[in-house]
Amino acid sequence: MTDSAVDDNWTSEESADYYAIREWGAGLFDVSPQGEVTVTVAGKDKATAVSLLDIAEGLQQRDLAMPVLLRVENHLDAAISQINETFANAIGVTGYRGVYRGVFPIKVNQQSHIIEEIARFGERYHHGLEAGSKAELLVAMSTLRDRESLIVCNGYKDAEFIDLGLRARQLGMPCFFVVETPEEMSLIIERSQLLDVEPLIGVRLKLGTKVDGHWSEDSGDRSLFGLNTQQLIEAVDRLKGAGMLHCLRLLHFHLGSQIPNIQNIRAGILEACRYYIDLIEEGAPLGYLDLGGGLAVDYDGSRGGSMQSRNYTLEEYCVDVVEAIQECLDPEQVPHPTIITESGRATVAYTSVLLFNILNVSDFEPVSLPEKLPEGAPEQVRNLAALFDNISLKNLQECYNDAVYYRESLREHFRRGEVNLRMRSVGENLCLAVLQKISRLIPELDRVPVRLENLTEQLADIYYGNFSVFQSLPDFWAIGQSFPVMPIHRLNERPTREAVIADLTCDCDGKIDRFAHPEGEKRTLLLHPLEKDREYLLAVFLVGAYQETLGDLHNLFGDTNVASVRINGDGNFDFVHELHGDTIADVLSYVEYEPDYLFRRFRETAEDAVRDGRISVAERQKMLGAFNESLRGYTYFER
Repeated sequence: MTDSAVDDNWTSEESADYYAIREWGAGLFDVSPQGEVTVTVAGKDKATAVSLLDIAEGLQQRDLAMPVLLRVENHLDAAISQINETFANAIGVTGYRGVYRGVFPIKVNQQSHIIEEIARFGERYHHGLEAGSKAELLVAMSTLRDRESLIVCNGYKDAEFIDLGLRARQLGMPCFFVVETPEEMSLIIERSQLLDVEPLIGVRLKLGTKVDGHWSEDSGDRSLFGLNTQQLIEAVDRLKGAGMLHCLRLLHFHLGSQIPNIQNIRAGILEACRYYIDLIEEGAPLGYLDLGGGLAVDYDGSRGGSMQSRNYTLEEYCVDVVEAIQECLDPEQVPHPTIITESGRATVAYTSVLLFNILNVSDFEPVSLPEKLPEGAPEQVRNLAALFDNISLKNLQECYNDAVYYRESLREHFRRGEVNLRMRSVGENLCLAVLQKISRLIPELDRVPVRLENLTEQLADIYYGNFSVFQSLPDFWAIGQSFPVMPIHRLNERPTREAVIADLTCDCDGKIDRFAHPEGEKRTLLLHPLEKDREYLLAVFLVGAYQETLGDLHNLFGDTNVASVRINGDGNFDFVHELHGDTIADVLSYVEYEPDYLFRRFRETAEDAVRDGRISVAERQKMLGAFNESLRGYTYFER
């Protein structure tokens, strides 16, 4: 690749438009006139913007090599403030006679620093935690200090799980058991009577409302969790029989993780409220309505144009929730309940950014064409050379068809031994030149032929990134989730290379070849040519939800380096948390290898080589030192 100079005809504003950072960035990310991505945080008097490149340089000065997962604490705090204050405003405007209490689902991001910050900053809003397992319940019980912050226990529960929640009740914690299956109700009654602790019980509804989006199966009659109408009545009767109906305080439903359509949310609330009214008539006091998750993140900036976006603002979401509850309950003169939402994705998505460097590039550019063809060039090669000289806007489709035909014919003759390797190389190079010339002319067409629509993608460069899709972006690989991706610097230079991004895993799925964009998902991304002796840094944004928890050890690439930064009002920033990623020894131990045993085995192999005269004792020592150093090294590429 050639060096790239600043293009006077390209500006940072054009980069901001191309990468759509202001559409998906929600005011939290932008591009500076210097051509660098900035992280923006709101202040009392004004917003403060800090260069992401400056933060990346600070990371490397602290020996946190790429790749790094960067968390911006300010964005986490802002998300908690926004949802609580927006609900408070909606409640005030509509005259709602209840309060809002948020809970964060620990499963969305289980990292201790995230949970501790949510508990610390959320305390002023009584923001609680949702636990779906015994381990998560232990985290919630030990982290929350505010006695008005709720703990909501979802998921399957055994006796130990229930006992833990009952102990939390004894400590004064408002800990709710949400009944997911009929069997759980009997177990909750049994354990609470045995321990003589009155439980706070909720029931999860299996609503008929269906939603749009990837998680539509979380809703409707075939959803995996929740009680149908018959099971709900049985649960009520079981509580009545035990004299514990007064413990039924919460009604819960969950329509899906990322709901793009506000109408689905409103429909689900209206249906749930009918259950709420009838359970009140059955004698249950209730008082809490838990809407579950679903508040979507606008990953592509389209503001409703795709399933990876949402057609509503946070303000509209909060007002619609409050108004829908009022619309249903007020005619029945039912008191307004405390509103609970379990908004995890929207709380943490923006707080994390994956930073990585590009190691190399593989392009599909032809080498320089010969002035004349070699003696004895086969017919296919001569035809490709003639084709190159005759390409025009009028015959692009025909030239493409001919180029592919001649190339395949040449390959067939090579397989039969009728064309040698050198001639095949000349022909392949000419075919590449033809296809590249066609590709450059495609933007001038009024209508692109179907067979040429993917040509740019077929000829795109492969940029090799220092990261693992499977470890850091598992949702991209597993469920087709797209994320915003862009360089964090050189944005006052024109990006000229159509590219896809490959990771280090040597796996055909280990690549980013779908990029979130408001105009629709793109299959390639314009990037800059690499420059000698200068790192090229890219970032994947909005990765705070689920990605850290779901990552796996494909090719034994472990957790990346992690750092949390807090941006100050004066434009400075502090690194408040640093965690070095997994060493090779760490990941080997995860898959049941014992690093010390491996070292001993290798030392025996080296000693055998000394005994046999293949290496010297000094060479043995160097090899042992290198082996031991590698065990303690980062699993990713190190310069």
